[in-house]
Amino acid sequence: MRIAMVSEHANPLAVVGRVDAGGQNVHVAALAAHLVRRGHRVTVFTRRDDPDLPTRVRTSAGYDVEHICAGPPTEIPKDDILQHVPALASALEQRWISEPFDVIHSHFWMSGLASVLAAPPGVPVVQTFHALGTVKLRHQGVRDTSPPQRLAAEARLCGQVDRVIATCSDEVAELTAMGMARDRIDVVPCGVDVDLFTPGLPGRGARRHLLTVGRLVERKGVADVIMALAELPDDVDLLVAGGPGPDALDADPEVERLRKVAADCGVTDRVRFLGAVARPAMPTLFGSADVVVAVPWYEPFGIVPLEAMACARPVVASAVGGMLDSVVPGVTGELVPPRQPAVLARTLGPLLADPALRRARGRAGRRRVSREYRWESIAARTERVYLSMTADLRMAVSS
Repeated sequence: MRIAMVSEHANPLAVVGRVDAGGQNVHVAALAAHLVRRGHRVTVFTRRDDPDLPTRVRTSAGYDVEHICAGPPTEIPKDDILQHVPALASALEQRWISEPFDVIHSHFWMSGLASVLAAPPGVPVVQTFHALGTVKLRHQGVRDTSPPQRLAAEARLCGQVDRVIATCSDEVAELTAMGMARDRIDVVPCGVDVDLFTPGLPGRGARRHLLTVGRLVERKGVADVIMALAELPDDVDLLVAGGPGPDALDADPEVERLRKVAADCGVTDRVRFLGAVARPAMPTLFGSADVVVAVPWYEPFGIVPLEAMACARPVVASAVGGMLDSVVPGVTGELVPPRQPAVLARTLGPLLADPALRRARGRAGRRRVSREYRWESIAARTERVYLSMTADLRMAVSS
């Protein structure tokens, strides 16, 4: 099968941890790679954000990445890309005339807008939103920087695409509330590389370590972890991975804000900012942690808990989004309400005090991701969605 993926702002070749580079980049790269392993030909189309990028790159995993000219060839915030969607659609339309594809899989809402405009007749389009504007607006309110057209565009997309792949049950509820028929939604979660993320031995030093990983933006809840740290024993430290490189941390406004929170809480010497950490180094970093904490205010899915569980680490996560599905309270870790540092501290206390409990939660997490979330399984489930869509179209044509 010839598969076109459209990921307008999330280039699978980008360095994860930048402001607009995170879980979607990882998802697109891993899904493309594992679909290639299943015998498919995959091309990922993404917006050119650097004039020196080659037009086409063949990755070591076997899929191609094409950089499409749409707007200035420089990095721009993803919320500013909407004005360039018509140019992206026009370029894709011409490209897909020269090389036909069997299915188009668009990632994020603006990719979906471009895909439905550019798709040739008879080629199905499947949409993965990765995040919904209704959820973002609900949690960020006036601080939501999304274009005002987003909500209407997403609702319209639900009626235009052939199928939507939701990444968790919470997203299904949001989509049906937007008016989408349940029988046009398939649930396929994000996955984890269980060969890269493997169990290791936690640090055996005198101090215990919490770890939080992700982009350094306010909604990720790092400040809540710092405030919780102040209520935990003095021999507990916090490692914060993500953001700019270590050399640029001092100039980052979010790091400055978080350091002030730490100073106000009296835990400056117990919080260490690591900056961006290369992906190959992440398993070792997870292995150094006693507990991994992921407490965003909201989260469409949440890949970090999966990676932590694959490394046999217990996870304390917000009871939001995909983490409601992936983290099993009392088995692989615990769920807590977001933005409640005191509750977080009370939940972390028993885990930090009991090494045997941490080991049991970690082993259970590894078993869970190996059974439910390995990328081989995710790619197979996605493939079944593609095949069902193409079969439906064949039946419609023959009738």
